[in-house]
Amino acid sequence: MKKQFFKVLAKMNKVLLPSYSKQQLDLSKASKLQLAIIGWKYFVTTRALD
Repeated sequence: MKKQFFKVLAKMNKVLLPSYSKQQLDLSKASKLQLAIIGWKYFVTTRALD
């Protein structure tokens, strides 16, 4: 149940949140909001893959 929830959430993140890898964002120049979004996407993705 928990894994399924994170899979759905990961799909929503892919559609709704920006992809910084496509924009070639430099992490050293990223704003706090951009770093928070990257962290959130990482958190959800790792939970969906477990």
